[in-house]
Formats: sequence, structure tokens, C-alpha cells
Amino acid sequence: MTLFTLFNWPVRVYYEDTDAAGIVYYANYLKFMERARTEWLRQKNIELDLLASQQQTVFVVQKIQVDYLYPARFNELLTVQSQLINLGKASIKMRQQIENQEKICCQATVSLACVDRLSLRPKRLPQILSGY
Repeated sequence: MTLFTLFNWPVRVYYEDTDAAGIVYYANYLKFMERARTEWLRQKNIELDLLASQQQTVFVVQKIQVDYLYPARFNELLTVQSQLINLGKASIKMRQQIENQEKICCQATVSLACVDRLSLRPKRLPQILSGY
């Protein structure tokens, strides 16, 4: 599996994820995407807590563009698709999409900056990522 391969991660919509109408609250889509990015890294043997404690390296969202297309609802099983589209010296750009069984609920382009955990200054990507 290469770094640019499409990664799918399932998520169930819980009651706490929804608003009074039973529709996923818009900010929770971002949480689902964050979890999928973490799992994408985990399947590449990159643990974010170890990266922060051992290499003083963290990723921060620099920019995100989200299009909300169709509402997801309570108890639906969603799939969060994540795919790397660009790997810079100190940045990652990904395309993510959340869909239910029938339709695309939302899609986003996310730019992540790699930074030093303490100074928050840009930092080269970890060797395990820059080697791809």
C-alpha cells in the first residue's frame, strides 16, 4: 500500500453527533475527518502521541475547504475516505470525503502543516513520511 492509496474509515453517527433535527452538526464532520486522518497515519505505523513526545512534531490544520452536500443522520454508517494529494517538505495536503450508503455528504481539501510541538514553527516532515 502506497502513501497515495485511498484510505476508508467507517464511522457510525451517534445521537451526540446530531442537532435537534437528527442531522449531523456541521462541525462534527470535521471531527470524523480528523479521526480518519489519525487512522490513516496509524495504518502507516505513525502514532501521533509518539511523534509529539519523541520527535517534538505535531500536525496542525493550516487550511480546510469544506463543501456540505447532503445531510447525514442519526445511526447512519458513514465512510470517511482520505487520500493524500500532495506531500511537501513540511506539509501534507489531503482530499477527504464522507458518504453514507447512497450519497456524498461532504467533501474537503485539508492542508496540514508539520510544526515543532513547542515553538509551533514549521518543521520537516518525519522521515517515515518524507521517504515516500
